[in-house]
Amino acid sequence: MVGSLLGTEVQRVEDPELLRGGGTYVPNFAVDGLLHIGFVRSPLAHATINDIDTSAAREAPGVVAVFTAADLELPVPPPFLELNPACSRTPLATDRVRFAGEAVAVVVGRSAAAVEDAVELVDVDLAELPVAVDPERALEPDAPRQFPELGTNVAAGFRDPAGADVLDGSDVVVRARIENQRVAVVPMEGNAIAVVPGGPEAEHEVVVHVSTQMPHGLRAGLAAAFGWPIERVRVIAPHVGGGFGGKAGAIPEHVVAVAVARELGRPVRWVEGRSENLQAMPHGRAQVQYAELGLRSDGTIVGLRCRVVGDCGAYAGFGGALALGPTRMMAQGVYRIPRISYDGVAVLTNTTPVGAFRGAGRPEAAAMLERMIDLAAAELTMDPAALRRKNFLAPEDFPYRTVVGANYDSGDFDLPLTEALRQADYEALRAEQARRVEAGETVLLGIGMSSYVEITGGGDGEYAEVEVLPDGARIKVGTSSHGQGHATSFAMLVSDVLGIPMESIAFVQSDTAEVPRGSGTGGSRSLQLGGSAVRRAGEAVLQRAKELAATRLEAAVDDIEVTEDGALGVAGVPTATLSWSEVVAAAAENDERLAAQVDFTPEGATFPFGAHVSVVEVDVETGLVRPVRHIAVDDCGRVLNPLIVRGQQHGGAIQGIAQALWEQVTFDADGNPGNATLADYAMPSAADVPSLEAHNTETGTPRNPLGAKGIGESATVGSTPAVQNAVVDALRHLGVRHVDMPATPERVWSTISAAREGALPDPWQEPPAAFAALPERGADTPDDPDEAVV
Repeated sequence: MVGSLLGTEVQRVEDPELLRGGGTYVPNFAVDGLLHIGFVRSPLAHATINDIDTSAAREAPGVVAVFTAADLELPVPPPFLELNPACSRTPLATDRVRFAGEAVAVVVGRSAAAVEDAVELVDVDLAELPVAVDPERALEPDAPRQFPELGTNVAAGFRDPAGADVLDGSDVVVRARIENQRVAVVPMEGNAIAVVPGGPEAEHEVVVHVSTQMPHGLRAGLAAAFGWPIERVRVIAPHVGGGFGGKAGAIPEHVVAVAVARELGRPVRWVEGRSENLQAMPHGRAQVQYAELGLRSDGTIVGLRCRVVGDCGAYAGFGGALALGPTRMMAQGVYRIPRISYDGVAVLTNTTPVGAFRGAGRPEAAAMLERMIDLAAAELTMDPAALRRKNFLAPEDFPYRTVVGANYDSGDFDLPLTEALRQADYEALRAEQARRVEAGETVLLGIGMSSYVEITGGGDGEYAEVEVLPDGARIKVGTSSHGQGHATSFAMLVSDVLGIPMESIAFVQSDTAEVPRGSGTGGSRSLQLGGSAVRRAGEAVLQRAKELAATRLEAAVDDIEVTEDGALGVAGVPTATLSWSEVVAAAAENDERLAAQVDFTPEGATFPFGAHVSVVEVDVETGLVRPVRHIAVDDCGRVLNPLIVRGQQHGGAIQGIAQALWEQVTFDADGNPGNATLADYAMPSAADVPSLEAHNTETGTPRNPLGAKGIGESATVGSTPAVQNAVVDALRHLGVRHVDMPATPERVWSTISAAREGALPDPWQEPPAAFAALPERGADTPDDPDEAVV
C-alpha cells in the first residue's frame, strides 16, 4: 500500500454526529416508568446527625419515596484509591457529616421538578461540631478530629530520614512555601447515572447508563459493592461531556441510585446540578509544599528537600494520596538532582473530598520544582533558561532512573526549551521588558518559562478487537473516549494496516456487554495502550487475511500485500487480487470471523516532556494580569494526528493558565463553600486567554510499538508554572520573588504595595511540626511508578 495516514492531520470522524445534535448523553436517557432522584445534602461542614424528618417530603406532590441510610441497605463502594480504610465514606451519611454538601438522604419522584421541591422539605436536625478547614491547621494537636477514633487528622504520611542532609555542600539554598490551590474539575457535564433494574431472571441485575471515564472499573466497583458476579452488571457510557479525572470509579451517588432502583423495581435517573457539582464532585490539587533547593555558586544543583501537605478533604481516598505518590515520583523533574528528601502527609479536613484533576499529582510536582528553579535563578542572578540548561539530564542519560524511582524512557529536555524560546523571540521580549521598566510604564511585561516531564501510560494494559466485515471493519477497545478523538485515531491505525477507508470503520467502546474488558481513560494512556492494542490486532487480522488470500491466489503468504486500492494481492502481479469482502467470505467458509483480539501490556510507563513560555502584562496600578502569549512545545513521542494533539495541547494549557491566574475553590472559616456557582467560581472564557501557539518535538519511546507517549495532560503540567513564573518575573525589579496562585489582581496589587513599602514577606515559613512525628520511609520501601499514573 502506498502512503500512510499516520502523522497527517485527519479531521475527527466523531464530530459530525455531535455537531448535528445526534449525541446521546445520560440526561437524554428515556425508558417507561423512569423516576428521578435528588439528594438532600448537609448545609454544615461538620455535625452529628440527630434526626432526619422526611415526612413532609414524602407527602409532597409527585414524590414516590424518600430514603435515608437507615431505610436502605447501602454497601460501601470500593474506592478508586483507598489511602486509609479507617476513613471510609458511606453512600449516605449515617451518624455524622464531614463536609458541606455531603448527601444524607435521597428523594425519588416522577419529575425532576417534583424532586427538587421535595428536597427542600426534608428536615435534617444537625448538632454542629468544630471544623478544620485549613490542612495545615488540621495538623495541629488541638484541631477538631474528623474521625475521633483515629486520634489524629493524619490519614497517612512518611518522613525521609535523609532530611536536611541532602542540602549539605550547597553554597546557596533557596526556600519557599508554595500553595498549589484547590480547584474544581468543572466538566461541561456533571455526574449523571440512569439505572434499569433487572433481577434474578434477567440477564443482568442492573443495566447502568453512566457518565464515566472507566465503564469496566465502575462495573467492577458496583459488582463488588453489591456482591454480584461481575458479568451480572452491565455498564454503558454514552457520550460523556468531559471528565478530567473527576469521573473515575463508583461514587456514593452511584451506589444510592442502584440501591433505589433495586428497592423500587423501577428505573431511576440522577443528573447532577452545577452547584451540586462544584460542591460535591471531588476537587483537584490542594497541596501546600515546603521546598528547599541547594545549589553551588555556579548553578549546579546539589539537592532538593520537599515537605508536602496533601489535603484529603473529608475522607481518605484519592486526594491526599497524590502528595504521597505521583508528586513525589515526579519531584526530580527534568534535572540532574543527586539527592532528594521527600516527606509527605495526607491530612483530613472538613471540606469536599479531593480527587484527580488533569495531571493528578504531576502538575503539582512541576509547579513546585519550576518555582524553585526560578527562585534559584534570581538568587544567583542567572538567566532562568541558562540555569535550566546547566542542570538538564542529557539525551545520552536515557533510560534513566531518578533518585525517587521513576524510570524515564527517553528524552531531550533542551530541545523543546530551545524551540519555545525561539518561537517566543526571547531576546526581543527581554529587551521590551527592560524598555518598559526604564520608561516607568505602568503595564509591565513578564516572561516565564517551565520545563517539565510527566508520567503516562503505566499500570494495566488494554484490550482491543479488530474485525473485518463484508462492508468495512469494526474496532472494539477498552478505553473510553469523552472527547479525545479515539474513533479517529484508532480508525487511522486500522486503515493504515488494512487499507480499509476510515469512513468504513465502525467504532465500539464503553459498553461492558460489547467490550469484555478495559481500563478506560485516565493517565493519558489511550493512544499508547489502546492504540497499540488496536495496531497489533489489525496486524494479526492482516496476517490471517494473507494466509487466506495466499490459499485462494495460490501464492506464498509472504508475497501477499495490501494494494494501493485497499485489496489484498500478490506482489508484482497486479491482476491477482482479492477484495476484503472476498477474504471475509473465505474466512466464513472455515467457520471463522476475520477478527483478532489483543491485550497489550506495555514495557513500562512513558515520560512525555516539554517546555512552555508565557508572556503576561501586569498593570501595577490595579494588579490585573493579562496573558498575551503562550507558547507550548510538548513532546509526546510520535505524533499520530497533529490536529488531535494540538487540541489536547490547547485544552490542557487553558486549564493550567486558569489555575495560575483565576481558579480557586474557597471555604469560609465554618467550612461553607465560597464559590459554589459559576457566577462566583472564576472559570475563564475564550476572551480571557490568548491564541495559543502549540508546537511539538518528537522523541519516540521504545515502550510501545507506536513510539507514542501521552499528551492529554502534558500542557496542563507545563503551563501553570510558566504563567506563575511570568507574573513574578514582571515584578522582579521590585524585589518580588514569589506570588502564590491564583495571581488575582488583589493578590498582585498587595504584593506590589508591599514591595514599594519594603515589607515583602519572606516566601519561606517553617513547615508544620507534624512532619517530625511522621514514620520514616524505609530504604527498602518499593517505588512503584505505576502509582503515579492516575
